[in-house]
Amino acid sequence: MLTQMTIIDFIQELGSNSPAPGGGSIAALAGALGGALTTMVCRLTVGNSKYAGVQSEVENILAEADQLAVWFTKAVDEDTEAFNQVMAAYKLPKATDEEKGSRSEAIQQAMQQAADLPLTVAEYCLKVLAMAQRVLIIGNANAASDAAVAGLMAHAGLHGALYNVKINLSSIKEERFVTATQAKIRTIVAQDNELHEQLLKNASKVIG
Repeated sequence: MLTQMTIIDFIQELGSNSPAPGGGSIAALAGALGGALTTMVCRLTVGNSKYAGVQSEVENILAEADQLAVWFTKAVDEDTEAFNQVMAAYKLPKATDEEKGSRSEAIQQAMQQAADLPLTVAEYCLKVLAMAQRVLIIGNANAASDAAVAGLMAHAGLHGALYNVKINLSSIKEERFVTATQAKIRTIVAQDNELHEQLLKNASKVIG
């Protein structure tokens, strides 16, 4: 499992000529880092009397960000497995018409699964971005830069994940799936643009 590697081993594996892990796993990792940093800021805020008025809100953010960080961590390996399933489908036999049909169906199913996972990564990165920009304002001011970095990691993970969705969509023949996914992408990007801009404004205001 990738997540069981040391950082050095992970980076070396990432830089090898193996196609996986790739951008999808790194997008999930970016989401995990953003979520974990958000929880750190929350934990540095909870229990601090200076921020007594926002304790309940920060605790709620902490709980959700914690769950997302765990989910993203699992997705690092799941994205690589989804890619491996696509490769396995392409290696299926195709000597007869029946085999060709089964192979084509398996490829399409694997491609849809490979698109679904990074789409969820993007959706969850959007949640982390929203939480990070919020704790940047209300959280411990001494950890404001950490909240800003958390938001930027989520922003990067979101767009990285969407690139992986789009490249998979180019090979998917099911028009309804493609159309529905493209609509979701547009919604995510629009919300991300607004939150990212707000994050930058808040960082400039709080940090300078």
